[in-house]
Amino acid sequence: MKFKKYQKVRRSGDDRTKGILNGIVTVFPKIDGTNASVWLDNGIVKAGSRNRELTLKKDNQGFYKMVKDNQNLKDFFKKYPDYRLYGEWLVPHTLKTYREDAWREFYVFDVLDSMGKYIQYNHYKELMEEFNINYIPPIAHLEGAEPDSLFRLREKNKFLIKDGEGKGEGIVIKNYDYENKFGDIIWAKIITSEFGEKHKKTMGSPSIKVSKVTEKQIVEDFVTEAFVEKEFSKIVNKKDGWRNEYIPELLSRVFYELINEEMWNIIKEYNRPEIDFSLLNRMTTNKIKKVKKGVF
Repeated sequence: MKFKKYQKVRRSGDDRTKGILNGIVTVFPKIDGTNASVWLDNGIVKAGSRNRELTLKKDNQGFYKMVKDNQNLKDFFKKYPDYRLYGEWLVPHTLKTYREDAWREFYVFDVLDSMGKYIQYNHYKELMEEFNINYIPPIAHLEGAEPDSLFRLREKNKFLIKDGEGKGEGIVIKNYDYENKFGDIIWAKIITSEFGEKHKKTMGSPSIKVSKVTEKQIVEDFVTEAFVEKEFSKIVNKKDGWRNEYIPELLSRVFYELINEEMWNIIKEYNRPEIDFSLLNRMTTNKIKKVKKGVF
């Protein structure tokens, strides 16, 4: 098998996750590390980050070396060579409140079979325990879940968090029988630090559609402090530290993710508004400077 990028997890309320709550859903804690994967290719255990296959020189903060040295993973793939493991390599990112013994561990959150189908949690849980491989346990299994119940579950994400240090990043909602109207298998997420009344409206309450929206409003609603900090942390982790020469990359990444991740939501929420993208870019830059004023 070759490297296969993990799917996008879209914000709950995004049109691409519409209908995911119909049926049985499994709600997982979301942890704030770096996306990683492990698979077998011609008898060799390989490792990947979110976007590429890893090597010793580009090892995703030590993940590749860990995989090469991990006998449990090697034994797993001897018995199950056709499975692919996706998970989170927990290294410092945005949240710094995880237990000391939780860091630099790999936590499986999905298993893909050779046909490209996700294995349900109750099955892969047994496989992980058979080989003593860490995995992320669910918070709840729900049938006919309501948005309010999911908001409450979001507050219960204490997985790996130090006692008294607050909540985790949020939750991930999976429906193993779900396929969206575009024919995609996709999961939904609710991010703790970025949620407010706007997101509650998007989740299911009636929302007011407007035909005109200012670029300033888009930035205020979508370029949150957590949104900026996440992209900043990706650069810091990738480069093993921060240097001011990375500022252009930070500005580009945040604006790219705004367009790539949120533009569909902006179009839907504000009823196809007219947008001056040059102005939106400038206002996004101003918001980044405000959030990260210590580096400007």
